[in-house]
Amino acid sequence: MPELPEVETTRRGIEPHLLGRRMTHIRVYDSRLRWPVPADLPDQFRDACIHAVKRRGKYLLIDCAKHGHLLMHLGMSGSLRIQPTTAPKRKHDHAELQLDSGQCLRLHDPRRFGALLWFNPEQGDHPLLLNLGPEPLEEHFNADYLFKTARRRQVSIKALIMNSQVVVGVGNIYASEALFMAGIRPRRAAGRITRAEAQKLVDSIRSVLQEAITQGGTTLRDFLREDGSHGYFSQRLKAYGRANLPCTKCGAEIRQITQGRRSSYYCPQCQR
Repeated sequence: MPELPEVETTRRGIEPHLLGRRMTHIRVYDSRLRWPVPADLPDQFRDACIHAVKRRGKYLLIDCAKHGHLLMHLGMSGSLRIQPTTAPKRKHDHAELQLDSGQCLRLHDPRRFGALLWFNPEQGDHPLLLNLGPEPLEEHFNADYLFKTARRRQVSIKALIMNSQVVVGVGNIYASEALFMAGIRPRRAAGRITRAEAQKLVDSIRSVLQEAITQGGTTLRDFLREDGSHGYFSQRLKAYGRANLPCTKCGAEIRQITQGRRSSYYCPQCQR
């Protein structure tokens, strides 16, 4: 699934093509996504001007002022591409935003777990956004917040930082990498994390995510950036996917365990 860095990379890629443009039409080829595309969506955004392209967690928000916000999610395998409106439609192209520039933004989603919805922010946030935690790269996510949130919690620290109601966008790969960088084992009870460790973990989460954004995201089988190319942050992974390989810090063998039906990777020497 595209994670926060992949979504942010996509946002930065499409933003220059969308800002200030007018949407002449939204064409929906197949409304059967994770949630059905609302039937009134094309009419609601006809001739709407795009004022901003934002991200909240793993959701993309296209701000069209009085027309409302388009809310997009890439699901398990979705991608967005800027193409000429005349470019041939591909199989699994489910919708496109046609622009006055002659280009369009196409949503491609083979598994149809993505979303194309809309809401009026003047009437409140969309229900999908209501319970999201703070953004990991913003000041509200800090050591004091994480330490207080973790106190007396028996859930593992990895499960805690992957909880989108605690902090958004820290997926499985990035959680493993951040915990490795912070020297914390993924199975440690969240309530046993000291404030100093909370600071290390906040710093590590930010560092890992920022580097991944810089590198263009993690290469996953289905993930494509907005230009159709793959990200390549996976070349820099220190723990995730490296079971039985030597730790890059101490040389000990990286171990793999299962937590909540997901693989976790850690160094038994460097992480405590």
